[in-house]
Amino acid sequence: MSQIHPTALISPSAQIDETAIIGPYCIVGDEVTIGAYTTLHRHVVVARLTRIGSHNQFYQFASIGEDPQDLKYAGERTWLEIGDHNTVREACSLHRGTAQDGGLTKIGSHNLMMVNTHIAHDCLIGDHNVLANNVGIAGHVTIGDHTIIGGNSGIHQFCTVDDYSLVGGASLILKDVAAFTMVSGNPAKTHGLNVEGMRRKDWSKHTIDILRQAYRTIFRSGLTTAQSLEILKQELLPKEPKIQLLVDSLQKSRRGVVR
Repeated sequence: MSQIHPTALISPSAQIDETAIIGPYCIVGDEVTIGAYTTLHRHVVVARLTRIGSHNQFYQFASIGEDPQDLKYAGERTWLEIGDHNTVREACSLHRGTAQDGGLTKIGSHNLMMVNTHIAHDCLIGDHNVLANNVGIAGHVTIGDHTIIGGNSGIHQFCTVDDYSLVGGASLILKDVAAFTMVSGNPAKTHGLNVEGMRRKDWSKHTIDILRQAYRTIFRSGLTTAQSLEILKQELLPKEPKIQLLVDSLQKSRRGVVR
C-alpha cells in the first residue's frame, strides 16, 4: 500500500503508486495520478486533473494543478503533466492549461523550482532547468532545456527562453531569449554567452569559440537577422552542429529576441 498519512485527504478517483509517500495534511483531488517514489512532504495540494511521474519531491504549501488564472476559463477539463525527478519547493504554484491553447501545462523532468515559483497555464517547460525563488512565468511561455532563471524574474506571456540560456536575477523578459545567451535587466538585454554553463558541461574550446563567433554575428555585427542567419548556416553550422539551436531560436521567434 502507498504510504499515506492518516490526516491526508485523497479522492477515490486518484491513482497513487504503492511506493509514493503522501505526508500529513496533503490533499489529492479528482483524477490525479502520482507515480512511483514521488513524495508530497506535508500540506501539499494537488487539486485535480494532474498527472505526476516518478521520483518527484513536493514541499509544503505547493499548489499543484489548480484552475488557471484566466478570465476565459469556464471550468473546462484541462490538464497539468509533470515528468520525473523534479523538485518543487515551498509555496510553488503550477496551474493547468486552458481550452484556448490545447488544454495542457507540461513540465518535463529533472527541474528545480525554488520557493514561490509560479508557472501559469499552458506553459511548456523542458528538462534540467533551475527556476530560482519568486520566478513568475506567465501563460503560454515555453522554456527549453538546461536553462537557469534568476530569482524575482518575470517572463511575459508567449515568450520563449531557449536551451542553455541564463536569465539574471530580477530581470523582465519581454521578448524571446535565444539559445546559449545570457540576459539580464529590466527590460532584459543580452550580455554575452552562458560560457560558464558550457564549461561546467565540459564543452570543448572549439565549440565555445564557434558559438562566440555566432553570438558576435547575431548581436554585435550590425547585420540584419536574415544576413546573420545566412552566415550561421553557410559558414558556422558546418563547423559546429550546436549552431543549429541558435538558427532555430531566430527562425521560430514570434516576439523577436532579446538583444
